[in-house]
Amino acid sequence: MLAGYPMPETNRAMPYHEFYLDDFQPRDHYRPLWEHIRRAGQNLLAEKARDAHLALHTEGVTFTVYDDSDEGIERVWPFDLLPRIIPAREWDLLEAGLRQRIRALNLFLKDLYHGQRIIKDGVIPAELIYKGKDFQRQVLDVDPPHDIYTHISGVDLIRDLEGRYLVLEDNLRTPSGVSYMIENRIIERRILPEFFARYRVRRVEHYPDLLLKALRHLSPRGADAAEVVVLTPGIYNSAYFEHTFLAKEMGVELAEGRDLVVRNNVVHLKTTRGLKRVDVVYRRVDDEFLDPLCFRADSVLGVAGIMNAWRAGNVALVNAPGSGIADDKAVYAYVPEIIRYYLGETPILANVPTYQMTDPHDRDLVLSQLEGMVVKAVAESGGYGMLMGPASTPEQRRDFTRRIQENPRNYIAQPVVPLSRHVCYLDGELESRHLDLRPFIIYGEDIDVVPGGLTRVAMTKGSLVVNSSQGGGSKDTWVLAD
Repeated sequence: MLAGYPMPETNRAMPYHEFYLDDFQPRDHYRPLWEHIRRAGQNLLAEKARDAHLALHTEGVTFTVYDDSDEGIERVWPFDLLPRIIPAREWDLLEAGLRQRIRALNLFLKDLYHGQRIIKDGVIPAELIYKGKDFQRQVLDVDPPHDIYTHISGVDLIRDLEGRYLVLEDNLRTPSGVSYMIENRIIERRILPEFFARYRVRRVEHYPDLLLKALRHLSPRGADAAEVVVLTPGIYNSAYFEHTFLAKEMGVELAEGRDLVVRNNVVHLKTTRGLKRVDVVYRRVDDEFLDPLCFRADSVLGVAGIMNAWRAGNVALVNAPGSGIADDKAVYAYVPEIIRYYLGETPILANVPTYQMTDPHDRDLVLSQLEGMVVKAVAESGGYGMLMGPASTPEQRRDFTRRIQENPRNYIAQPVVPLSRHVCYLDGELESRHLDLRPFIIYGEDIDVVPGGLTRVAMTKGSLVVNSSQGGGSKDTWVLAD
């Protein structure tokens, strides 16, 4: 046994451990990795960890954390050496469940902005939709190319005490993290090629090719003539590294709002040779900042008139405006019913039990048990606007009680689900940390689920918060071939 290697807890109420079996032995698919680590010893891991950090720093793989002063602090991407490994059969189930979920959510958005059958049939309350911050009336009766709204999705998964995968939330607006998934793999292959020699691991590095193919598929002038740009809010955005990474990997222009102009309902890129028509905009700008003529008039991040160009069918916007209502955390609770309604199928992946604060019974129950609940603001992301009940103070619980009572539509609550754990190499020791998984799904000619995803790790011992903006890190995620 390696010095410092943590023995797993024997209490069966403890969170599921990805690496261990109950008899303190690695699970079968981790045995080759574990045997190699045992033979090589911790000195090898220490050396490799330093090499990985240096490589990430040298290549500028960073993210930005904002404090209360809103001053960004750029940090090297925190990366743990030991990969998460997912067997092929396990992944097949996840892939089927994710395809099913995205297909249903896309049909839901099409219906919501056209006939609204699901509301008329009483499956979802009208008030829930119309009071949603991300329901955009400007999108009503607009037909996006090929009826696709959810071109790029990131679905956050966790595992319950028995190891079953649950969907924690959907990300359908501007999901981030895919560049770090790819960089994790590049670094892992470079630093630890001997790990890969023992496994057949499916690729994730082809994501930019899949994405570019899907974007070209949407072009109103056809795929061969498609001109694609990535629209970024600029260098101060926390995901700017990802914006530049994807534009470079796809070989397309990275543009800010000021670089684009609309003439006669056609979007153009300003170049030194004049205006160049743009067919597809992969926008990393939120709806409210996308077009000052349609949304926030004070926005300097978007492009005036781009919504009219989209309505006219002269440009594709990815993801489609208004998609955010489908990942509203209050709507999330209805996704199993959405799947049944549109597909006539039983959901493959279950949700975490969710309490609606607009329901008086649910609200009273949650407010009486806040210490055991996670409360989330429905339109927030990145771990913001959230109360972790077990770690909260009486003052914080009083504050959230007031917020919920004043605006119940803005909050949902879930029981605390202990995230599964995995072994990590931190500060010279092997320790267990909580984690989740964000696979990425591309909807083009077909629905492609990239075999892997971003495994996010709570780097602080005992913490359940895995978001990088809140101090989390990541692992490479290996999906094994058959």
